[in-house]
Amino acid sequence: MPALIEYNEASPEVRAVYDDIMTTRKVDAVNNFWKALARNPDVLRRTWESIKTIMPPGKLDALTKELIYLAVSATNECPYCLASHSASARNKGMTDEIFGEFIAVVGLANQNNALAAAYQVPIDDQFKL
Repeated sequence: MPALIEYNEASPEVRAVYDDIMTTRKVDAVNNFWKALARNPDVLRRTWESIKTIMPPGKLDALTKELIYLAVSATNECPYCLASHSASARNKGMTDEIFGEFIAVVGLANQNNALAAAYQVPIDDQFKL
């Protein structure tokens, strides 16, 4: 397993990002994703800045953004992302019923994407931008 950089072992640059994560999220520790990225402080900082910019509510509400993240995580088969963003989605209001309907849509989309690709279906004129 790759090394995780704990707060007390982190460089000042990494600690600054950890502190921002904890302050922004109102938590008292950072999770393993950040500790793994801390091996490369530039990646850690860039990833955190992207998340701070993209994930807060905007034209899309926070739960919708988490569900999109979950869809991509399911498609990419990322257990860590599925666990993390499932917890986050639940904190933002996802119920078992929402999850069931959501994952049915994700499965349907993946199945139909594969069928359209395999059958090399040409795009209809009315769907072209």
